[in-house]
Amino acid sequence: MLMRTDPFRELDRLTQQFLGTNGTWSRPAPMPLDAYRVGDEYVVCFDLPGVDPEAIDIDVERNMLTVKAERRPRHQGDEVKWELSERPLGVFSRQVMLSDTLDPAGISADYDAGVLTLRIPVAEKAKPRKIAISHSGGRKQIQA
Repeated sequence: MLMRTDPFRELDRLTQQFLGTNGTWSRPAPMPLDAYRVGDEYVVCFDLPGVDPEAIDIDVERNMLTVKAERRPRHQGDEVKWELSERPLGVFSRQVMLSDTLDPAGISADYDAGVLTLRIPVAEKAKPRKIAISHSGGRKQIQA
Protein backbone atom coordinates (compact mmCIF):
# COMPACT_ATOMS: atom_id res chain seq x y z
CA MET A 1 0.00 0.00 0.00
CA LEU A 2 1.24 3.47 -0.86
CA MET A 3 0.47 6.47 1.30
CA ARG A 4 0.56 10.20 0.56
CA THR A 5 2.69 12.19 2.93
CA ASP A 6 1.89 15.87 2.38
CA PRO A 7 -1.71 17.05 1.94
CA PHE A 8 -0.51 20.41 0.57
CA ARG A 9 1.69 18.85 -2.14
CA GLU A 10 -1.20 18.63 -4.61
CA LEU A 11 -2.05 22.30 -3.99
CA ASP A 12 1.59 23.22 -4.67
CA ARG A 13 1.54 21.17 -7.86
CA LEU A 14 -1.60 22.89 -9.14
CA THR A 15 -0.23 26.33 -8.25
CA GLN A 16 3.05 25.67 -10.05
CA GLN A 17 1.20 24.27 -13.05
CA PHE A 18 -1.04 27.36 -13.19
CA LEU A 19 1.81 29.84 -12.74
CA GLY A 20 4.17 27.92 -15.02
CA THR A 21 7.08 28.04 -12.59
CA ASN A 22 10.09 25.79 -13.04
CA GLY A 23 11.41 23.67 -10.20
CA THR A 24 14.68 24.34 -8.42
CA TRP A 25 16.78 22.10 -6.17
CA SER A 26 15.45 23.90 -3.10
CA ARG A 27 11.83 23.89 -4.37
CA PRO A 28 11.37 21.14 -6.95
CA ALA A 29 8.24 20.89 -9.06
CA PRO A 30 6.12 17.76 -8.55
CA MET A 31 5.80 15.08 -11.22
CA PRO A 32 2.60 13.21 -12.02
CA LEU A 33 2.40 9.53 -11.15
CA ASP A 34 0.16 6.49 -11.43
CA ALA A 35 0.24 3.64 -8.89
CA TYR A 36 -1.44 0.25 -9.05
CA ARG A 37 -1.03 -3.31 -7.84
CA VAL A 38 -0.41 -6.32 -10.06
CA GLY A 39 -0.24 -9.64 -8.21
CA ASP A 40 2.45 -9.45 -5.55
CA GLU A 41 3.94 -6.10 -6.54
CA TYR A 42 3.04 -2.44 -6.71
CA VAL A 43 3.85 -0.53 -9.87
CA VAL A 44 4.48 3.22 -9.74
CA CYS A 45 4.90 5.15 -13.01
CA PHE A 46 6.30 8.70 -13.11
CA ASP A 47 5.99 10.97 -16.16
CA LEU A 48 9.42 12.38 -16.98
CA PRO A 49 9.41 13.19 -20.70
CA GLY A 50 12.63 14.63 -22.07
CA VAL A 51 14.65 13.73 -18.97
CA ASP A 52 18.00 12.02 -19.47
CA PRO A 53 18.09 8.76 -17.44
CA GLU A 54 21.40 9.95 -15.96
CA ALA A 55 19.54 12.92 -14.42
CA ILE A 56 17.15 10.70 -12.41
CA ASP A 57 17.89 9.90 -8.76
CA ILE A 58 15.91 7.26 -6.83
CA ASP A 59 16.42 6.94 -3.09
CA VAL A 60 14.78 4.93 -0.33
CA GLU A 61 15.38 5.88 3.30
CA ARG A 62 13.41 3.89 5.82
CA ASN A 63 10.01 3.74 4.13
CA MET A 64 10.26 7.00 2.18
CA LEU A 65 10.76 6.63 -1.56
CA THR A 66 12.10 9.79 -3.22
CA VAL A 67 12.42 10.32 -6.97
CA LYS A 68 14.23 13.43 -8.23
CA ALA A 69 14.93 14.35 -11.82
CA GLU A 70 16.21 17.35 -13.71
CA ARG A 71 15.22 18.41 -17.21
CA ARG A 72 17.95 20.64 -18.58
CA PRO A 73 17.68 22.94 -21.59
CA ARG A 74 19.14 21.56 -24.79
CA HIS A 75 21.82 23.74 -26.27
CA GLN A 76 20.67 24.53 -29.81
CA GLY A 77 23.51 26.79 -30.89
CA ASP A 78 24.13 30.52 -30.83
CA GLU A 79 21.94 31.30 -33.84
CA VAL A 80 18.74 29.81 -32.45
CA LYS A 81 16.01 32.31 -31.66
CA TRP A 82 13.32 30.82 -29.45
CA GLU A 83 9.77 31.74 -30.44
CA LEU A 84 7.95 29.66 -27.82
CA SER A 85 9.07 27.53 -24.88
CA GLU A 86 6.28 25.83 -22.91
CA ARG A 87 7.98 22.63 -21.78
CA PRO A 88 8.98 23.02 -18.14
CA LEU A 89 12.64 22.82 -17.23
CA GLY A 90 14.27 22.41 -13.87
CA VAL A 91 14.05 19.94 -11.02
CA PHE A 92 11.13 17.61 -10.37
CA SER A 93 10.62 15.57 -7.23
CA ARG A 94 8.07 13.24 -5.68
CA GLN A 95 8.04 11.42 -2.36
CA VAL A 96 5.93 8.37 -1.65
CA MET A 97 5.61 6.72 1.75
CA LEU A 98 5.87 2.94 1.48
CA SER A 99 3.93 0.86 3.97
CA ASP A 100 5.59 -1.87 6.02
CA THR A 101 3.93 -4.47 3.78
CA LEU A 102 6.28 -3.57 0.90
CA ASP A 103 9.90 -4.65 0.39
CA PRO A 104 12.01 -1.58 -0.45
CA ALA A 105 15.12 -3.75 -0.95
CA GLY A 106 13.48 -5.42 -3.95
CA ILE A 107 12.58 -2.26 -5.91
CA SER A 108 13.43 -2.36 -9.60
CA ALA A 109 13.40 0.61 -12.00
CA ASP A 110 12.94 0.94 -15.76
CA TYR A 111 12.89 4.09 -17.91
CA ASP A 112 11.26 3.95 -21.33
CA ALA A 113 9.60 6.55 -23.57
CA GLY A 114 9.72 9.24 -20.86
CA VAL A 115 8.12 7.08 -18.18
CA LEU A 116 10.00 5.88 -15.09
CA THR A 117 8.44 2.63 -13.85
CA LEU A 118 9.22 1.31 -10.37
CA ARG A 119 8.16 -2.18 -9.31
CA ILE A 120 7.93 -2.69 -5.55
CA PRO A 121 7.36 -6.25 -4.32
CA VAL A 122 5.03 -7.09 -1.45
CA ALA A 123 7.07 -8.27 1.56
CA GLU A 124 6.96 -12.00 2.30
CA LYS A 125 5.67 -11.31 5.80
CA ALA A 126 2.63 -9.53 4.32
CA LYS A 127 1.63 -12.28 1.90
CA PRO A 128 -1.21 -14.57 2.92
CA ARG A 129 -0.10 -18.00 4.07
CA LYS A 130 -1.80 -21.27 4.97
CA ILE A 131 -1.54 -22.66 8.48
CA ALA A 132 -1.24 -26.43 8.59
CA ILE A 133 -2.89 -28.28 11.47
CA SER A 134 -1.57 -31.67 12.50
CA HIS A 135 -3.18 -34.05 14.95
CA SER A 136 -1.03 -36.14 17.31
CA GLY A 137 -2.29 -37.81 20.48
CA GLY A 138 -5.35 -35.62 20.93
CA ARG A 139 -3.39 -32.36 20.76
CA LYS A 140 -3.40 -30.03 17.85
CA GLN A 141 -0.11 -28.58 16.69
CA ILE A 142 -0.16 -25.47 14.60
CA GLN A 143 2.63 -24.95 12.10
CA ALA A 144 3.28 -21.66 10.42
